[in-house]
Amino acid sequence: MILFLFIYFVIIFAVIEIFVILFRLTGLKRDVSRFQVISMMTATGFTTGESELILGHPIRRKLAAFLILFGVFSLAVIISSISQFLSRGLGLREILLGAALVMLVWGVLRLNRMQRMLGAFFQRKITHQIELADLPVREVFLKNKHDALVNLHIFQDSSLAGQTLNQAIAEHDGLELVVLFVKRGNVVIRKNIYDTRLQEGDRVLVYGLEEAIMEIFGNDIAVMEERLDKLEISEDEVL
Repeated sequence: MILFLFIYFVIIFAVIEIFVILFRLTGLKRDVSRFQVISMMTATGFTTGESELILGHPIRRKLAAFLILFGVFSLAVIISSISQFLSRGLGLREILLGAALVMLVWGVLRLNRMQRMLGAFFQRKITHQIELADLPVREVFLKNKHDALVNLHIFQDSSLAGQTLNQAIAEHDGLELVVLFVKRGNVVIRKNIYDTRLQEGDRVLVYGLEEAIMEIFGNDIAVMEERLDKLEISEDEVL
């Protein structure tokens, strides 16, 4: 029984680590990758906010599809197979060989050279076969750790309320940020954004350097966070 549990957990651990590496090579953070891999294998979680990073990425979707199917069938298949072998006292060598093979794959994927090769392969697949519209917004805009994309809610006590962006931001053309659009109810305003007088309830989508955004919109972001905390709205709902 102990041997059975050990072999089973070794295989599951190795599969999890293999897919953590594969997801990380597509650009996903390690901690996010591990949680999502475990969620998909066990069908317990797969949270909405982080799962969009997988659902909106073609290569990650393929990896996820295999992982979900593996999670569905692996438990019954592995348990029945190992139990049968152990109960008959046969096939221990084959079981250990299979576990060793999975561990070998994991070990190979941990090699820096192999990770560089797979990373380059994934990048070529993205470059040649994936349309820009297929990628999630974060993949398109956030190219480095200094970039930020802020969905700024305007409240009555926001400094931007009742003003145009031209009035609120002096010499905005020289700043390393851009306002993409203003959402007012179901209407998306894309024309004359900087001359549009902002109202309570508007949402302003701002892209640029995080430092520049915080310098210009820091007070309004603080107001938004305070008001949203009081309304108990989660970050996923904000974004």
